[in-house]
Amino acid sequence: MTSHAQTPGTIGPNSITRMAQALSLQQGDAVAARIFEAAGLAHHLAAPPEQMVDEKDVTALHQVIREHLTPEQAQAVCREAGQLTADYLLAHRIPRPVQILLRILPAGPAARILLAAIARNAWTFTGSGQFEVRHGPDLTLRIINGPICKAVRADMPVCDYYAATFEHLFRKLVHPDTQVQETACGAMGAPVCLFEVRWSTKTATEKAR
Repeated sequence: MTSHAQTPGTIGPNSITRMAQALSLQQGDAVAARIFEAAGLAHHLAAPPEQMVDEKDVTALHQVIREHLTPEQAQAVCREAGQLTADYLLAHRIPRPVQILLRILPAGPAARILLAAIARNAWTFTGSGQFEVRHGPDLTLRIINGPICKAVRADMPVCDYYAATFEHLFRKLVHPDTQVQETACGAMGAPVCLFEVRWSTKTATEKAR
């Protein structure tokens, strides 16, 4: 198991900028502007942040998105934002030689290397929360006290942004058929947000690695 915790509640700017981009793409600039205004984040839309942002901004943005959009619309926006974040990381944060190596390796070892890197930098997306990786018969990722669901109460998991980011990275670097599903969520009252990671050709040998 790998874990990482960060005390100061700051998060990378992708959590804001990619949400703005996804909102504009799917709902239009006017809706994006109304949502950012309602969340008290119009300044982030006018001047997209380039440094770490307060995790409270991320919490407020997700809360307002869930209030202004249908569950289906909110899910679609958050998933697109997650994919855009993963594309940014692939283009700017994960060195090309590392990407080549991960694609060559079998899925099991590649997943371990990728998740070790994600865990080292987990404070950039969990803020004051915690990120854990649990290897075993099944590969699961856990976010404890994450910012996305802090002010949201729902009957279904709401951390689509995280699920899509993980899934897109895994599909590009580990296995193209990877699926990441959030099976427990703080918005539903669960103590942790739990993400199950699977790929279709995963063998018993790969699981045990």
